[in-house]
Amino acid sequence: MNDMVQLHAPAAASAPALLLRPWRTQDGAALVEAYRDPDMRHWTGSGPESEAQAAQWVRNQEQGWAAGDRFGLAVLEEQVGAPEGGLVGHVVLKGVESGKPSAEVGYWTAAHARGRGVAPRALEALTLWAFDTFGADGLRRVELVHQEDNTASCRVAEKSGYAFEKLLPAWPPAYPRDGHVHVRRRR
Repeated sequence: MNDMVQLHAPAAASAPALLLRPWRTQDGAALVEAYRDPDMRHWTGSGPESEAQAAQWVRNQEQGWAAGDRFGLAVLEEQVGAPEGGLVGHVVLKGVESGKPSAEVGYWTAAHARGRGVAPRALEALTLWAFDTFGADGLRRVELVHQEDNTASCRVAEKSGYAFEKLLPAWPPAYPRDGHVHVRRRR
């Protein structure tokens, strides 16, 4: 399934269109570079620090596709005359189970691409794909969860049509702060 999935998000006023496709081993160097950003490490935790670790990270993404419960996609800018542009982010649909009415999305945007609407456009494409692909099997809602003090993620959720639903109490040590649950329902 993952070899056939390619999603597209339209261009924004000041940013090119996006291509979302499964991760590949050759994305390793760009992945390591993205995780060098201290802000991203703060919000996502640790990430690959070497190409060997990046290769393992990509294998983990491939295992999620093979298991059918986690679907991670590299987000790249489309470029005229080139098959793909540079890596600008990551989106993932996780917790997918047959008959289960909900799943969760996650994302990150590379530091050099922030402020260009990458996350909302990529999440829109992923969310529509999720409902189209898994709606007949019961998927009715997709959740976006973030720490309460991550105001940028709150803005991304709102721009992506994910309405605030509830406050999630902290659960240390994994989740040391309260969180927000935003939800988008299948129409």
